[in-house]
Amino acid sequence: MQPRGILLGALVLFVQSAPVSAQLSAQSPTAQSVAAVDGARMPLTLPQALQTAYANNPTLRAAGRAIGIADGERVQAGLLPNPELSVSTEGTDRRSRVETVEMSQVIELGGKRSARIAAADHERQLAIEALRDRRNQLRADVMAAYLAALTMQERVLLARSAIDVASRATNAATRRVTAGKISPVEQTRSRVAESTVRLELSQAEAELALALRRLATLMGSTGVIGQPLVMPAFDFAAVPAMSELAQRLASAPRMRQARVQVSRQQAQVDLESALRVPDLRVTVGSQRDRERANGTQAVLGISMPLPLFNRNQGNLAAALHRADQARDELDAQQLELHQALADARQRAEVSQAQLDSLTSDLLPAAQQAYDAAVIGFELGKFSFLDVLDTQRALILARTQYLGALSARYLAATDLERIVPSTDAGATAVFKENLQ
Repeated sequence: MQPRGILLGALVLFVQSAPVSAQLSAQSPTAQSVAAVDGARMPLTLPQALQTAYANNPTLRAAGRAIGIADGERVQAGLLPNPELSVSTEGTDRRSRVETVEMSQVIELGGKRSARIAAADHERQLAIEALRDRRNQLRADVMAAYLAALTMQERVLLARSAIDVASRATNAATRRVTAGKISPVEQTRSRVAESTVRLELSQAEAELALALRRLATLMGSTGVIGQPLVMPAFDFAAVPAMSELAQRLASAPRMRQARVQVSRQQAQVDLESALRVPDLRVTVGSQRDRERANGTQAVLGISMPLPLFNRNQGNLAAALHRADQARDELDAQQLELHQALADARQRAEVSQAQLDSLTSDLLPAAQQAYDAAVIGFELGKFSFLDVLDTQRALILARTQYLGALSARYLAATDLERIVPSTDAGATAVFKENLQ
């Protein structure tokens, strides 16, 4: 086979092994690359990774335990005070001692029991919102880890295809040096370029292993993910408008959690206010005097603390300040999330513009320049240095594409972290955690 045919075949392989389009469909170049990596193994999809994480992540399970804790506290808050039985004896002589048996019951006044129940209900709702937020954070973390690993997988495929191109070009240069058509310096340059690409492959494989390990940890496993990853069905062409994102911000998990925290602190204020009212203690019993023939008599009593010094004023003042603090934190949370939302959206727009520019202008231009250099090299019009330069430019363009794609991924997951979209696939798992 002629050197020109070898280089052109390598060029075709290079183009096919690395996607240049950001259209994410089931027949994307990424899916084709995954099939080329290992067609025997079933790929790990993003929904599968999310479902595994929902079922196995220990942090999510720990957050779900808080609901059971709140349920127990709710039961305890609704219980009535236990009655007290008191037995006393005055004197030690059986013929003259006085024996008293009393039963006391505390009657709570001021609505303490209902205030406790309300506070416990808000505590449970806060635990539910915390679980929702933890699940949303886990979803965003898994998405970010999955897409980072997918980017590294594409980088590995790119490095492997570049090695194939470089090695074929080195062989072609060796043959031309042997034939005396080019200088041996060109052969040395080709070998240096091939060694550089091999170092890039080694680094990409190491970073892919780290990314897969992080993904496995989020999925609740200490093992190694040996399955290839596939591109999820995202529509990166449509960045939501800021007005739409701002409307979704009101129902964001962290905003709901902050609002429940305000209600919880207000319920605590109501409880501390109810505790200012003293409780009534009612006592019923009988007293028997053994020295008297008819010495048994009923004992009735009512007691109540006098709120002269301790009127729970300190706890009430602290609860009022905590309620104000919760409102301030709600306002701060809204400002912080709005700023983060605007930043993520701007990064999404910038990275999307970079992807559009790369796929429409830079990548095709770099590909055309490389094609022309290869053909010119075969015709003797260009030196092998020109081929290496255009090859490096094409690899650089592909690397920039992967960087822009990674930035677009991160922006998408940040938007998802703040204002998550509907995740119907996790509904069943989430309901199990609430039970």
